[in-house]
Amino acid sequence: MKLLSIGKSDLKTPYIGMGTWAIGGGVWWGENDDVLSIHTVHEALDHGITWIDTAPVYWVGHSEEVVGKALKDRRHSAILSTKCGLEWRHETPCFHKIIEGKHIYRDLSAKSIRQDVEESLRRLQTDYIDLLYTHWQTPDLSLFPLEETMDTLMALKKEGKIRAIGASNVTPEQLELYCQYGQLDVIQEKYSLLDQRIRTDLLPTCQKHQVSIQAYSPLEQGLLTGKVTMDTVLSDTDVRNNNRFWKSGRRKEALAMLDSWKPMLEKYNCSYSSLVIALTAATIPDLHILCGARKPEQLIDNASALSLKLDAEDIRQMLAAVPAQI
Repeated sequence: MKLLSIGKSDLKTPYIGMGTWAIGGGVWWGENDDVLSIHTVHEALDHGITWIDTAPVYWVGHSEEVVGKALKDRRHSAILSTKCGLEWRHETPCFHKIIEGKHIYRDLSAKSIRQDVEESLRRLQTDYIDLLYTHWQTPDLSLFPLEETMDTLMALKKEGKIRAIGASNVTPEQLELYCQYGQLDVIQEKYSLLDQRIRTDLLPTCQKHQVSIQAYSPLEQGLLTGKVTMDTVLSDTDVRNNNRFWKSGRRKEALAMLDSWKPMLEKYNCSYSSLVIALTAATIPDLHILCGARKPEQLIDNASALSLKLDAEDIRQMLAAVPAQI
């Protein structure tokens, strides 16, 4: 199985990783069976998906706790990433949003990062984190200077508590500063066939500094799985209500695109999910893709994309059906 490097670090993984936002459960995702979630993580490792990604804010620590239980006896088999910088222990001048009834603030100060890491290590039942992301950036760098943030991350790396550094949801300017102050190995950004903003905004800078990209929400929170119709109704609390591609007009475009790809499902004997994952990977060289899964069958379907080899002409034809970027 082909392995991709993560930036300039010594970490290498298959291009598909497992996201664990949904297995945290809570108001946005609904209640979960933790035993089933643990089994899903085990299925990921068994099917070659070794990069497991989580974050403290995913149901205020619960996702990390579940991942920690899942990896307790097989930590050596996984590349484990989590995040820092979203705070509910105290207020800061930078309010993020209300999650699970808690007011969440952004805080990328040295003190907060170190506290985040210690609490994550405890919840994850490990003594090191392979890759630590800053989850959301501070718009006003006078509040938490990025140089202080990166100095702290580099110090944690030197101490052996983390092995590599990542940043999520960055601007091109912030990306340049991270690379100026230390070794940034990867960014985690929203990217899908419907939303390719980072190809022009961030990709050139990443290639300049040898920073990898990990794409999250490649299936647009289930929209591109082939299981959604125009009659699909979301509950009032569903996080996907905030996704512009789920709105009526954009959803119609997306479903028409999928419909035009039906012959490919038969040709490659695959699902829409695995087809979309493989096609998305073909749009950026050495792109890492993060796919969420709550059940073993979802994980196994995602993993099947690892063995899917698309013909160049089929890639061209399918990409021609992608709606214009807006």
